[in-house]
Amino acid sequence: MSWQALEADAPELAREGRARFESTGVALLGTIRVDGTPRISPVEPFLFDGRLVFGVLTSPKWDDIRRDPRVALHSSVRDGSGSEGEFKVYGRAVATDDPALITYADAWWSSRPREKFEVYEVEISEAVLVAWDAEFDKMRTRSWAPRAGARENVRSYP
Repeated sequence: MSWQALEADAPELAREGRARFESTGVALLGTIRVDGTPRISPVEPFLFDGRLVFGVLTSPKWDDIRRDPRVALHSSVRDGSGSEGEFKVYGRAVATDDPALITYADAWWSSRPREKFEVYEVEISEAVLVAWDAEFDKMRTRSWAPRAGARENVRSYP
């Protein structure tokens, strides 16, 4: 599903996810390497016209995505407490040649030669926001998936 579907079905979760992505402008992208182990790489996520997108230069992560499009995108955190929360999106990276995205002026790739980058839209299978309340030793998880809809869970942690 698209970011637009997340916004329609779970607007508060989408709003908080957007805030996490935009607060630093950098997220961590998880891909699967050829040997099956994970690769973590920084990317700049963009929310454009109801779509969650990121660009990749020719690189090992580009090869990973072409071979296996399953990805995880995790918002940056500013400190060890994670007090602002962690936003995660799981899904598939789908290459796009949409001219509006390829030439998107705010994106770093718009000034690069076209053969040097690929733009991907994330087809979301799940979005999760984890918030920590250290004072009360509670972890609140809010999530959304296309079939399951929005869910919330609060639990204690040691």
